[in-house]
Amino acid sequence: MRQYVVDAFTDKVFEGNPAAVCIMDEWLPESTMLKITLENNLSETAFAVKEGEDYRLRWFTPGGEIDLCGHATLATAYVITKFYNTKLEEIQFKTLSGVLKVINRGDLYEMDFPAYDLQKINVTDEMEEAIGIRPIEAFKGRDLLLVLENEENIRKLKPNMQKIKKLDGLLLHVTAPGRDYDCVSRSFAPKIDVPEDPVCGSGHCHIIPYWAAKTGNNELVAYQASRRSGILYCEFQGERVKLSGNTALYSVADINF
Repeated sequence: MRQYVVDAFTDKVFEGNPAAVCIMDEWLPESTMLKITLENNLSETAFAVKEGEDYRLRWFTPGGEIDLCGHATLATAYVITKFYNTKLEEIQFKTLSGVLKVINRGDLYEMDFPAYDLQKINVTDEMEEAIGIRPIEAFKGRDLLLVLENEENIRKLKPNMQKIKKLDGLLLHVTAPGRDYDCVSRSFAPKIDVPEDPVCGSGHCHIIPYWAAKTGNNELVAYQASRRSGILYCEFQGERVKLSGNTALYSVADINF
């Protein structure tokens, strides 16, 4: 089976967030897809099967299947339009989060994702102990979103993964205003065996609604300040968030099993 590894939210290899992509004729057993994911040891491996004019898309982390993943969706759209249907400019993916549309806009791929409804919650001592600094605000959607004072706090953060596991939310995102970008963030997912996600698309379905409400600006350029780093071009549309990014092909290989 052919597998592609694509660096998403970047135009350079070794940056952005790498995702493995497998476009298949039919579904493999779930246990086999998880074994492939574990063998890849990336934050996500995407599996897609064509169903009529659309594709069914599933995302797996080393900790199991998840309901939404931005960078692996971006990578899958790139693979389909570059290797399977070069004339295709718009793809609809059937997923656990409903139908997701991706449009090929030249160098960028634009994804239309659901925005998470954020509920403001109290900042706790446990949050401070987990990340080593007291947040100024905290919100809960699918994930936990903690707001810090400045970009330097984000970059210097050395969180405790075991303590993060005890916090609410599937993932933990920390964000602050950026110097060169509208906002900066980092994302941590030890509950699904991903200590730090290099660039998290679904995380920005939490981050962008917050900053749009905070700044009154619905068009934002976001920077993920992980070691690999990545850039997302975002537009908040109420119940939806549009996320656009570049891609860079790292490898093409055959899986033997």
